[in-house]
Amino acid sequence: MKGSYILLMVLPENQIISIGKLGSIFFKKGYYAYIGSAMAKFGSATLENRVRRHLKPTDRKKKHWHIDYLLEYAKIVKLFLLPMTFKIECIIANEVSENSEGVIPGFGSSDCNCRSHLFHFSRYPDFILKQ
Repeated sequence: MKGSYILLMVLPENQIISIGKLGSIFFKKGYYAYIGSAMAKFGSATLENRVRRHLKPTDRKKKHWHIDYLLEYAKIVKLFLLPMTFKIECIIANEVSENSEGVIPGFGSSDCNCRSHLFHFSRYPDFILKQ
């Protein structure tokens, strides 16, 4: 299955986290929405397998994506799967960014022109459920 997804995570306390090539970044406590995609028909890059990988304990996977570093500290509290035959993660990121309280520049967006694919909220962002 192909598509995009949203990982909604909670970070219980302020943290400085080393995020691969992005370097050390200060993350405020609160909620984070990460928007990603997996567009393969089979293999590790299908929607199911990509999300399954994100759900694995961090000590059981090699760090590859920016999100892998954050997931050492943040807990996934909600997951949205958006099966599609075309890529919509940038459209979703643009919509979510309009309601967010902050972004981590360059996070998850090294393969597109988006400012970020990670967005911060001090409170649970229930608007995502209404999208």
